[in-house]
Amino acid sequence: MLYYWSMLDSTGAKGRKNNFAVWESYARMSDKRQKGDKREAASGPAPSRPLPGLQSPEQFATNLLRAFEASGQAVAKIYEDKDKRSGAFTVAGGMADIGKIFAPIAQYWMNDPQKLAAAQAKLNEDLIDLWGRTYQRFLGEEVKPLIEPAPSDPRFKDKEWSENAFFDFLKQAYLLTGKWAGDLVENASTVDKHAKMRADFYLNQIVTALSPSNFPFTNPEIIRTTVSTGGQNLAEGMQHLVEDLNQSGELLRIRQTDMSAFEVGKNLAVTPGKVVYQNDIMQLIQYTPSTESVYRVPLMIVPPWINKYYILDLTPPKSFIKWVVDQGFTVFVVSWVNPDASLASKSFEDYMREGVLAATDAVLRITGEPRTNAVGYCVGGTLLASTLAYMAATGDDRIASATFLAAQTDFSHAGDLLVFIDDEQLKALDEVMAERGFLDGARMSAVFNMLRPRDLIWPYIVNNYLLGKQPFPFDLLYWNADSTRMPPANHSFYLREFYRDNKLARGLLSLGGVPLDLSRVTIPIYELATREDHIAPAQSVLVGSKLFGGPVRFVLAGSGHIAGVVNPTSRSKYQHWILEDGDPKSIPTVDAFVARAKEYAGSWWPDYAKWLGSLSGDKIAPREPGGNGFQPIEDAPGSYVRAGP
Repeated sequence: MLYYWSMLDSTGAKGRKNNFAVWESYARMSDKRQKGDKREAASGPAPSRPLPGLQSPEQFATNLLRAFEASGQAVAKIYEDKDKRSGAFTVAGGMADIGKIFAPIAQYWMNDPQKLAAAQAKLNEDLIDLWGRTYQRFLGEEVKPLIEPAPSDPRFKDKEWSENAFFDFLKQAYLLTGKWAGDLVENASTVDKHAKMRADFYLNQIVTALSPSNFPFTNPEIIRTTVSTGGQNLAEGMQHLVEDLNQSGELLRIRQTDMSAFEVGKNLAVTPGKVVYQNDIMQLIQYTPSTESVYRVPLMIVPPWINKYYILDLTPPKSFIKWVVDQGFTVFVVSWVNPDASLASKSFEDYMREGVLAATDAVLRITGEPRTNAVGYCVGGTLLASTLAYMAATGDDRIASATFLAAQTDFSHAGDLLVFIDDEQLKALDEVMAERGFLDGARMSAVFNMLRPRDLIWPYIVNNYLLGKQPFPFDLLYWNADSTRMPPANHSFYLREFYRDNKLARGLLSLGGVPLDLSRVTIPIYELATREDHIAPAQSVLVGSKLFGGPVRFVLAGSGHIAGVVNPTSRSKYQHWILEDGDPKSIPTVDAFVARAKEYAGSWWPDYAKWLGSLSGDKIAPREPGGNGFQPIEDAPGSYVRAGP
């Protein structure tokens, strides 16, 4: 980006004049096309009518100088922090080993030069065909595109990508080349599965980064904006970059939303309740009842410790917790601490004992009930499943049923996150955590964003830094940016024992010296997977559901890891699939499940409330938070969730 601007500035006065003329010409034509007058647009610009916003090169030059000045500050900041912006769980860390990552793929094709030549010839043939089609378009002929972006691809939504022959050529050439590169990885048939997965993952990072939509001179929207604002978008965009760098910790955190629009306890996590118990690693919140009667058996929710619990208590219309309370359940939720170096030695076993088991003790003592139902979301679900196996082995039956929301117990199909799980990267991560006594949340946030760079990285780079816009307020993205640290002992154990070695699924994991066997967990299970999940792939969740020894109700929701779970009934979005007859454990794949299951429109929440209600006993008078020796400590959402990065 900075290189292109330097090129523009280095062309001298004559070159700058020519550049302004080209940009003015395109912008006028684009302006005409936007108004629907294509005939007038095709005739070119009217030299006697200067384009508004670029009436003088001086204004443009002044804004470019502002952009260059801010970009210089950004470069200096990046150089100053270069060491902490690399290493384990970073894009830079992965790209540093790019030769090693692609070496097996390159070796495969070098060993078969004929196949490589054929693949290269096919690309050349496609590009020549594309050039011929583009030439026909310049002559005014109607031509069918050689390749089209996926309907879900947001990068080429501007109509200039289709209506303007030049930008259409750039788009199709990019798509053809990206497909060719992807096929080289996919067709390297003898390459180790993990090596191919790593190559495909980092190729996706590279190909996504090189999209013409990401550069100022090859994106029609950026060109129009630059001309119409006299380059003000570039000046403001570079200032946004400087601000983001100054506010970032270990890694650049690109603002995905207006962070000033939300506040926890004010317009997020506002379901009324009290903190009724706390220890070193968690606070337990009990919510105030909102119905005239409640089910006897309480409900305890175990969220992930990566990010914060209020993903389930966003704004009231989206709050899963509020909705469940409104269905007549007595709801408790664990709010994990944002750990610092003092908690570095807290292990996965500690999270079981001081988290799930301590919360279970408190819930049952407060309510006076012998058993509770439990929910585990994402890694909270993995922890809950491990705890259930521990309880089954020790004769503890205090949890009556379990619900798993996008949670994995078998990691053999864990998806792209497996890219980061090898001995070399885990060792590097251990060194990073040992330096400070915790893993900065920015690193895990970066990993999750890298799973979907086309949606979670580059649109915000273009919007914030090239178009010069402020990001739109969005509660989900505010939560996503509110990441948490992780204690080394717990995080290292989780990555090695579950992701790398898959010990829970294989029956090889022990906690507190107790072997864990999920087949001994015979309580009713509600297992929710989401079809487009990049973190807990639906196939991984389906395979893991077969490990439990009791009845499983497997439900597949539309959308992904967050939107598929947090899908309020009021929005009427997406869909879900339920197997009306038969055992989901007998179905091998998600596609096979969809083929046999019945599709329902909208949220899965009503089905869940019906299932949970059937396991929650009779109705009794509502319970206010606390009691039986547990005095409320503070109002929900509590202090642990407010702890910053």
